[in-house]
Amino acid sequence: MAQRSELRQRKARLESAWSRWVPQMRDAGARPSGAGAPRPDVTESWLRSLGSVDPALDSAPVTDGGAVHRRWLGSPLRRPVDGLAAELRAIAEDAGFVTAVTDRTGTILWTCGGPTMRRRAERVNFAPGGRWDEGAMGTNALSLALRTGRPSCVFSAEHLVTALHGWVCYCAPVHGPDGRVLGVLDMSTTWDRANPLAMSTVRSLAAAIESRLRAEPPRREDTTPVRLTCLGTGRASRGGAPLPLRPRQLEILTLLALEREGFTPGRLREALYGERTVTASTFKAEISHLRRALDGGVATRRYALTAPVSCDAREVLRALERGDAETALGLYGGPLLPGSQAPGIEEWRTHLEVAVREAVLASRRPEHALRYGERAPYDAEVHEHALRLLDPGDTRRALAAGRLTTALRY
Repeated sequence: MAQRSELRQRKARLESAWSRWVPQMRDAGARPSGAGAPRPDVTESWLRSLGSVDPALDSAPVTDGGAVHRRWLGSPLRRPVDGLAAELRAIAEDAGFVTAVTDRTGTILWTCGGPTMRRRAERVNFAPGGRWDEGAMGTNALSLALRTGRPSCVFSAEHLVTALHGWVCYCAPVHGPDGRVLGVLDMSTTWDRANPLAMSTVRSLAAAIESRLRAEPPRREDTTPVRLTCLGTGRASRGGAPLPLRPRQLEILTLLALEREGFTPGRLREALYGERTVTASTFKAEISHLRRALDGGVATRRYALTAPVSCDAREVLRALERGDAETALGLYGGPLLPGSQAPGIEEWRTHLEVAVREAVLASRRPEHALRYGERAPYDAEVHEHALRLLDPGDTRRALAAGRLTTALRY
């Protein structure tokens, strides 16, 4: 009874804080402070989320119409989760929880639990296909765990979306053998069933999944992925060793990494050469060299990647989709393949530059405008934005003012 009373009091305090602070932040970008303010990671997430998420949402958006079965079959988490499925189901059903596993984008791929709790969860699309990243569903335990790489708990009105105020969620990221976050394990229930042991349970289960991942025979795509760095430079590597690719092959790899659905031969040729006259044999030779460098990792009929390639430009776009300007700016190393004149690269270069700049101008954090201003010394609007956000006594105003003066001279 004492625990239930404490939970009710905590829920009431959070609802009061939510009703005071979220409308203010949405309208004027206010930052909670003082007594009664929620913890900093929650308020920071509220601030990031309000630009893209309506607190009045009634359910999570759905990826691919909820048809994620094939994605689950290809997930590196499927086999270790299948091996623990009986234990996961027993814990969820006994404790009155719904347990979910997501991929690294925050899309739920698998769930288990008793029928009553699963029906409740399905009302808010806490089910396969539901998107729970911060840009889609605001502040929740899954989005915080994905963002920080650390376990997280979000209780009642700590959720940005009011439809989730009846829930408590415990979540832990699942790391692959190389340290990358592959997804998260989440255990959720109604707020009145909050249990102090739930967090340690979800941590232990996530650790068990990671242990099974390490015990599996290594797969080539898990241990030696290709890394493409194309912002501000152009290079590719595998396992730390450079891949010997010519500039044209780097352009092809970049286009294929950015457009995962691939290209018809005619469209890819146009994206590379525009109206220039180039023989079919020259074009095919570039594709063949790239395919050999990727150990056959380029499909033949419709050119698309079949080998895992991580790409800094793609990661910037994903961060922007989540409304995460901080990560996007950290990854944005400069223009896409700055020396390239390929029409397709120039189009993507402009798209990325505009998207990052707009995220900076939409951000209410002056450090974003200051950081971007280092790379854009003649962008007066960015420097003016920094000055508007900086407090009158902030010593960084001198830096922003100096940059603005220089930009206005040109």
